[in-house]
Amino acid sequence: MILAMDTSTYVLGVALGDSSTIRAEWTTHEKKNHSLRLMPGIDHVMKTVNASPSDLEGIAVTTGPGSYTGVRIGVATAKGMASALRLPMYDVSSLEALAGNRRFAFGLVCPFIDARRGQVYAAVYEADDGHLKTAYEERLWLMDDLLKILASTSLPVYFLSLDVAGHRENIERVLGSRAHVGEGMDGRIKPGEILRIASESVPVTDVHAVVPRYLQLAEAEKNWRMAQGYHE
Repeated sequence: MILAMDTSTYVLGVALGDSSTIRAEWTTHEKKNHSLRLMPGIDHVMKTVNASPSDLEGIAVTTGPGSYTGVRIGVATAKGMASALRLPMYDVSSLEALAGNRRFAFGLVCPFIDARRGQVYAAVYEADDGHLKTAYEERLWLMDDLLKILASTSLPVYFLSLDVAGHRENIERVLGSRAHVGEGMDGRIKPGEILRIASESVPVTDVHAVVPRYLQLAEAEKNWRMAQGYHE
């Protein structure tokens, strides 16, 4: 079995299973420190199926983009478990996992996470009978620029995000009826989707080399670098 975890947004999720079956899945939407909830969540899913560490065959984690603190907690926990238990580790993009919610749709799938100041972490995938083909790699976008690119296509676009409410008006203004704005469950990363991606992937070659996909420097680090005279 593979243990999967996601701490990249305020929704924390853990799942246990393999390529064909989700044995247990747990999520919480409470906006509390993930460091206080992740290990109890792992313990919960393990006990639900009477599993022990020796039953695990791998550890999968979303490495971002997303919340700086949240991603760091998840990556550190996954690396620690994979190292201690000598297990393969799977590095999964939070945006790819989120896009999986609409992999059977027809058109483009655009998962995004708000990055403030009119920016979003986003990627664009083309859905094809359950498979996702990358159309635009994940990166930090100005939402207006991303929408201009999507407006140039003729395909329907499915937007998936916990932060969709703050962008809905702009999305629908630019794309009109081609915009399909997911709500509720569509906007959160499902731990079971992380399991699916991991089971179809190759584990990382060096657990210790895995780092969060921040896509930009944290605000505190930006300020420190400026104070030290660094220029991007």
